[in-house]
Amino acid sequence: MNEGMYRLVMFVVAFLGIWEGIVALIFRLWTDKGPSVLTAANYLDAPWCYVVAAGTIVVAFILLAVLEQGRARAEA
Repeated sequence: MNEGMYRLVMFVVAFLGIWEGIVALIFRLWTDKGPSVLTAANYLDAPWCYVVAAGTIVVAFILLAVLEQGRARAEA
C-alpha cells in the first residue's frame, strides 16, 4: 500500500474506534437514545456494553499503531 491508502485506512479505523467506543459510551451514559446500527455496543446489557466499547477503543489504538508503522516503512 502507498502512504495515501495507509492514511485512508487509519482515518476509517480512528473514526470507527471513536464512534463505536467513545460515542457509544456517551449515548449510553448521558442520553436516552436507544441502540442503533451505528452504536452496536449499546445493544448489550449494562456491564458488557462498557466492556465492548472500551475494547473497541483499545483495538482501534492497536490497529492505528500497526498502520502507522506500516506507513513509516512504506514511506522509507
